[in-house]
Amino acid sequence: MAASLEVEKLTQQCEQQELEAPGGVATPEMYSKLLTLYLLQNDLNNAKFLWKRIPQPVKTANPELGHIWAVGQQMWHRDFPATYSAMKKDWSEPVKPMMDSLLEHVRQRVFKLISRAYTSIEADELASYVGLPLEQAINAVVEEGWTYNADNKMIHPKQEEIVNESPLPSEQQISQLTDFVAFLEN
Repeated sequence: MAASLEVEKLTQQCEQQELEAPGGVATPEMYSKLLTLYLLQNDLNNAKFLWKRIPQPVKTANPELGHIWAVGQQMWHRDFPATYSAMKKDWSEPVKPMMDSLLEHVRQRVFKLISRAYTSIEADELASYVGLPLEQAINAVVEEGWTYNADNKMIHPKQEEIVNESPLPSEQQISQLTDFVAFLEN
């Protein structure tokens, strides 16, 4: 929760810097940071709009921006294996920690989606969805209490207990339902 508040605070600071930038054009580093922060929050709409308003000369001068957006495009299409593939870049020092966090965030989100959508899944398919080698994927889920049957190479996710706290806003419910349905379709 504290990390989430930190990310929101950083995002607000970057948005403010963009607004106050001389001539309305911020630095490529600030755009890279803001775009990565939007992706980290899974705020794909704002990421897409940011990409559209970044001036073309800035995009051309900093190819890393395009690489970050390539990750965003794969997230937009909910193509998790392609998302992991797009993240395998040599990121600059300011962007690398955020991309590492994004990788882990996406992976945890996929684990959660799998636990909700599947009662069993082939180990190879799970490894593809979470972007890990087969053995690492199996070890990761076994540590979380999932079961692995080596005979048929099936993994049985541990079903999460759903705690009803307070009702979610409609927009967030639609977003979660969209993620769930898109995940099942892929």
